[in-house]
Amino acid sequence: MSLDKDQVQHIAMLARLKLSDAELVQSVEKLSRIVDFVDQLAAADTDGVVPMAHPLDAAQRLRPDVVTDSNERDRFQQNSAAVADGLYLVPKVIE
Repeated sequence: MSLDKDQVQHIAMLARLKLSDAELVQSVEKLSRIVDFVDQLAAADTDGVVPMAHPLDAAQRLRPDVVTDSNERDRFQQNSAAVADGLYLVPKVIE
């Protein structure tokens, strides 16, 4: 199934693309080749082929879900200009 000029113009309009005449001719050729290739793929015999999520038979290695960083809030807040009750105090910027 090849695309014609009107179909490509409609696709370009939907995609909000402004194509010149030369670009339109090139787009018709390129998109027609893509659609023809998809038609070829659709014609392939896939009976008996089991669907798969990934081509490799691999399992994802996961790390243990444990806390690895220590709480160093007090040490970090020593560098702050103003701190109260474990919170950083900043000047009011919105009136």
